[in-house]
Amino acid sequence: MAKFDPDLDLIFQALSDPTRRAMLARLGKGAVPVSELARPTGLALPTVMRHLSVLEEAQLIATEKTGRTRMCHARPETLAATADWLAEQRAIWEGRADRLEAYVMKLMEQGDDN
Repeated sequence: MAKFDPDLDLIFQALSDPTRRAMLARLGKGAVPVSELARPTGLALPTVMRHLSVLEEAQLIATEKTGRTRMCHARPETLAATADWLAEQRAIWEGRADRLEAYVMKLMEQGDDN
């Protein structure tokens, strides 16, 4: 699989809203029409469409029109690439914390020697 380079700014902006996260969670179960995504939100359709356009711009979902129905489905490769980036960042920070801990332990041992 080719390395996918997502626009993390757009992704994190899209994920910052609880309504969009709920929509993504629902899409994790499978493709659904826009009307089904809109129903639990209680929002007007234009507002729902704006949320969907933010998710689509971030490449977290894709939509396609089939007849009179607009279907939405998740794009798991975008979340996977984002998770990979987060894992890399976590490894960097854990490494830094481990080095700091080793340094503090060394200082403590040197203090005990005096």
